[in-house]
Amino acid sequence: MTASQLTHNQKPGAARREGHPGIALTVIAACQLMVVLDATIVNIALPHIQGALKFSTTDLTWVVSAYTLTFGGLLLLGGRAGDILGRRRVFMTGILLFTLASLLGGFAQEPWQLLAARVLQGVGGAIASPTSLALITTTFPEGPARNRAFGVFAAVSAGGGAIGLLAGGMLTEWLDWRWVLFVNVPIGVLIAVLTPLYISESERHPGRFDFLGALTSTAGMASLVYGFIRASEEGWRDELTLGSFGAAVVLLLAFVLIERRAKEPITPLRMFADRNRSGTYVIMLCLAAAMFGMFFFIVLFVQNVLDYTPIEAGLAFLPVTVVIAFGAALSQKFLPVLGPKPFMVTGSLIVAIGLSWQTLISPDSSYVSGVLGPMLLFGFGMGLNFVTLTLTAVSGVAPHEAGAASGLLNAMQQVGGSLGLSILTTVFGTASRNEAEKQVADFMAHASPEQKAAFAKTHELPAPWSHEVLSQGISTAFIPAAAMAVLALVTALLVIRVRKSDLDALAGTASAAGPAGG
Repeated sequence: MTASQLTHNQKPGAARREGHPGIALTVIAACQLMVVLDATIVNIALPHIQGALKFSTTDLTWVVSAYTLTFGGLLLLGGRAGDILGRRRVFMTGILLFTLASLLGGFAQEPWQLLAARVLQGVGGAIASPTSLALITTTFPEGPARNRAFGVFAAVSAGGGAIGLLAGGMLTEWLDWRWVLFVNVPIGVLIAVLTPLYISESERHPGRFDFLGALTSTAGMASLVYGFIRASEEGWRDELTLGSFGAAVVLLLAFVLIERRAKEPITPLRMFADRNRSGTYVIMLCLAAAMFGMFFFIVLFVQNVLDYTPIEAGLAFLPVTVVIAFGAALSQKFLPVLGPKPFMVTGSLIVAIGLSWQTLISPDSSYVSGVLGPMLLFGFGMGLNFVTLTLTAVSGVAPHEAGAASGLLNAMQQVGGSLGLSILTTVFGTASRNEAEKQVADFMAHASPEQKAAFAKTHELPAPWSHEVLSQGISTAFIPAAAMAVLALVTALLVIRVRKSDLDALAGTASAAGPAGG
């Protein structure tokens, strides 16, 4: 049989080179790695991005939030698109969009150009990520092969953050901050080329797109985040601040009404009917809100106050990923025996203690006392929660709704992180502005004539005065972060109730689950 006859006899949408599951899994895992990695690889470069494009510290949060908001807001729509249009087709579309956005972001010369590229990255990630997980179910037969594939996928999801921290540090220090975006281009192109060769198209399912639901939810959360960030710079009485909060209320109310009436809603509100599931969503929202803020501000602290290089900053965060993995493995092993509540309560308590410790951070803090100690507590507490929350969210859900339940938890993580970061930024902006007034007065009393002349030109305080301002803002921002962890703890104590049937369901799924998060 000739090659042309073989191609002609193939089933439409079949991979051109079937029978290579290892390569197919590598392609799928590479996509997930790229999407997960992008959240942390950019974080390490934030101080350099701030200097190059002249972001204020509060506006710099949009480099993170522009990606996470669109990613979280469109995640469920991306999964629906794969079911309706074909998962391979949608997967490739997401990858190409993500790759193009990375290229545009690397060439950005103005802040708005980078933020627009990050939004586009979020859209591409939201399209590619849920379909990459779904492609495993269509590529690998049920049983050991599929379980191994899910294990690789989970390991990549858990380890992507650590890889991103190291890669971000190396690329920023050895090349330039722009390479944290450029690095996605060759990887994305390679994935797009290999996908039709080794991955078959999935069967299409009839359905509808809830565009209005996706649009109102994403726009509503973006308005809310913008309102907080605007308030940190212009105050709570600013007209644009108030207008943003008003728009957020209207859009989010419209979202709820749309979802109640939609035949195929992007967010099935019935998912919130179960108290255990609702509790997991609230806990994830609170912990993610604290987590995104913690990483954002500690990256600034270790590079701007402790004077770490980007590589040193990446290495400084590695112990956190180790204890997260340890906590996740521990909860996975004992979850079927003890149930989720002990892990949620203990994990949230440990996170709250770690964040409370970080409210003591100051320019005199060392890496061990001010950063490593509290971060280890934080990471272990998060590790206890990741697998626990994931399994509880899907426990008792019909098989055809498991994707929506887990996807909603992931969306809560991304959107909660954006919202939490904006709230912490508001507190940071107010505290650092008040501290700056004190430090400017002290600077004028003690600085040399040369220092005063330089300040008159740049209006930027030199060290150690600038370190005092940044540290005071960061330590104050960790107060609401700790409060969010306490809210997660209270939710775990008062809302989560576990039945014997829940433990049986968890016993059936825990063995196949791996560390989650990112």
